[in-house]
Amino acid sequence: MNKQFSRHHTLVASLSVIIALSSGCANMSDTQRNTAIGAGVGALAGVAIGDSGRSAAVGAGLGAAGAYIWSNQMAQKKAAMEQATAGTGVGVSQTQDNQLKLNIPSDISFDTGRADIKYNLRPILDQFAHGLNSQPNTEIAIVGHTDSTGSDAVNEPLSFDRAASARDYLASRGVDSRRIRTDGRGSREPVATNNSEVGRAANRRIEIFLAERAVGRY
Repeated sequence: MNKQFSRHHTLVASLSVIIALSSGCANMSDTQRNTAIGAGVGALAGVAIGDSGRSAAVGAGLGAAGAYIWSNQMAQKKAAMEQATAGTGVGVSQTQDNQLKLNIPSDISFDTGRADIKYNLRPILDQFAHGLNSQPNTEIAIVGHTDSTGSDAVNEPLSFDRAASARDYLASRGVDSRRIRTDGRGSREPVATNNSEVGRAANRRIEIFLAERAVGRY
């Protein structure tokens, strides 16, 4: 079969599937639909990067593997975290790709220039850890940030150390540390201006993400 025709055929088929599933026409649960849409998006990516059917198949597999779902379990976790953090300044939100995100500012998490966890952060992490061992298909990621004070030589390792401290605390509460990915972004991703103390305090933070994969995709 002509490769150009095959590529066009795969592209049209993938688009058709995504449109149908997005409109809710398929007789599927939300979990099945989200996973299938992820596969379709991956197939489109495969077509975009290569001319062979193999590229489309690889893309479909990656798309399905990357599809996060927003289940009742995730909604309940979000509600529990909102209750646990009420009035603390911690932000609790659902991201566009269906991850639960906690944005924890410095007045709760860490003192300036330090990576040891403040006392006020402990009950929040305790609540976050609660129930995770019964949710094996969830993934956890912790990202540390700093303000722009100081050099990258100081800020980069400090941001990693802050994420690692939160990981180690969760591990002390029974969460398998092998499930937790950590990263540090130094001062590269500010959420406020670094020209004021208030802004710098907002930038000194950690972000914790919880994501659930469709069953069989984690």
